[in-house]
Amino acid sequence: MSNNMTSTDYPYLLTREQASRFLGVDPKSFDKYIRPHEGLERFMIGRQERYTMKSLINFIEKQSR
Repeated sequence: MSNNMTSTDYPYLLTREQASRFLGVDPKSFDKYIRPHEGLERFMIGRQERYTMKSLINFIEKQSR
């Protein structure tokens, strides 16, 4: 992973703020450009969305092809 980030820097399930920080984008940009995509896997805890680093990496890699 870039910027020397490791999985120990984050919990397994990331909030939108943690996910946007992991990707290096502003939370508002994450909401506008990334979150709405059907291809982004998410885990729901009640009404709260959570993301894994693996799902974020897979999504970005698929979008960059």
